[in-house]
Amino acid sequence: MSVIFVSDTTLRDGEQQAGLAFGALEKACLAKLLAAAGVDAIEAGTPAMGPEEQKILRQVIGQALPCPVIAWNRAVKSDIDASLACGFSWVHVSVPVSDLHIEKKLGKSRALILEQLAWSLDYAKRQGATVTVGAEDASRAEPDFFLAVARIAAAHGAKRIRYADTVGCLDPQTTAELMRFIVPACPIPIEFHAHNDLGLATSNTLAAVAAGVTWVSVTADGIGERAGNAPLEQVEKGIRQFGLGKTKLDPVGVQTVGRLVRRWC
Repeated sequence: MSVIFVSDTTLRDGEQQAGLAFGALEKACLAKLLAAAGVDAIEAGTPAMGPEEQKILRQVIGQALPCPVIAWNRAVKSDIDASLACGFSWVHVSVPVSDLHIEKKLGKSRALILEQLAWSLDYAKRQGATVTVGAEDASRAEPDFFLAVARIAAAHGAKRIRYADTVGCLDPQTTAELMRFIVPACPIPIEFHAHNDLGLATSNTLAAVAAGVTWVSVTADGIGERAGNAPLEQVEKGIRQFGLGKTKLDPVGVQTVGRLVRRWC
């Protein structure tokens, strides 16, 4: 049975839920509970947001949790510098991969995105950081370009790449078909990141796992921007109930985090 790894982004993507902002004690408490529940990585926030966020994130890092605590960054030096100044040793670098985002939203080219990604990864690694990569809007990108980004990520030392269904437009059948094509061709592990705009975040995540994906991205209680993300509780139970793999998650600990988030939100 495959081992499935869980990256929790409650403290970063989850906090993008409308009207929600975690304080320092709340973030520190949730991070500790998530680590105790057995998640394999915690995406804690975005230091480039400013001094207040940086202060909170230093407290999270200071708990010396047993799993990697990761900072989210754009592929720009100032973002990475802010993360390193906070004390992060794991840095996630995110770039757009759909032409809609690259050309229409940012006015850039594919070649420039690849160049920025390579430079950012090299820079972060020179500072001693471990790096991962995010592919924004991957579900509306050409699979071949996603794989081109993945090859750059692998060549510059990234541990894995996130396939983000940023606008929540996938369905389980399409997800499975895409992952069956992409996973064998990808040089590093894929982390599947679903959004729940059509109520399919859990189904899409489980379909990705069944098709060979080994990392899943979740939030406690499914919180997040717009309709939210794949809920940690549902994904944990689905993997276990349908025999899709083994995780380190403690079902009781997972439910405890979910109840706390529901109370606070």
